[in-house]
Amino acid sequence: MSGHSHAKTILHKKQITDQKRGKIFSKLARQILVAAKEKGGNPETNSILRLAIEQAKKYNMPKDNIDRAIKKGTGELKEEEKLEGVIYEAYGPGGTAIIIEGITDNKNRTLGEIKQILTQHQGKLTKEGAIKWLFERKGCIVVDVKIQMPDAKTKEDLELTAIEAGAQDIYWQEDFLDIYTKPEELEQVKKNLEKQDIKIESASLDWVAKEEIEKDEKIENSCEKLFEALDDNDAVQEIYSNLKL
Repeated sequence: MSGHSHAKTILHKKQITDQKRGKIFSKLARQILVAAKEKGGNPETNSILRLAIEQAKKYNMPKDNIDRAIKKGTGELKEEEKLEGVIYEAYGPGGTAIIIEGITDNKNRTLGEIKQILTQHQGKLTKEGAIKWLFERKGCIVVDVKIQMPDAKTKEDLELTAIEAGAQDIYWQEDFLDIYTKPEELEQVKKNLEKQDIKIESASLDWVAKEEIEKDEKIENSCEKLFEALDDNDAVQEIYSNLKL
């Protein structure tokens, strides 16, 4: 099983340029703001906010940026733009099923931009519910085997530790282990791993494909171009597909 977002996969494989880092900071700030607006600014009681803050720290996002985003979300600072979450369902090249999550200050504009990107890359938007049933909502914890302590370095050790911590499923992408959990068990499994001195690369709630389609080189290349174009859009936060990695 595969399924954490295309954006995370790309970040594993590519050097992050300053321009890309600035875009990531902007997207993370939006994510933090919306999480704080929806469920409060205390990361101790708001697990979505806590995960967003942890992710921001992974990219060395300045603390002032994080604090400012939280205060905008809670209303302590005036919010220049009214942000809200959006989700789109689409077909991509070769019938690939795609879920696009975003945060925008203008739903109509973003909808038009997403439609245009899809049209330019052999894709099309679908009605709500046409794609989502092909996916499951799951917790996803990513572990990089290369940064673990020497006594926890082997893939076999990490697999066993993940299972003992409560993993529902596991999947390798080169040196990265994706650990899947039930959504409500994400935080507990993460804590169990940390108690075993496992360093977490990221933890999030993802859309995971129930079944994947086998990739072929032409479809994969076309999808990569589509995903890159979507990722360049300021409103797009995450991109999920059922294309086998």
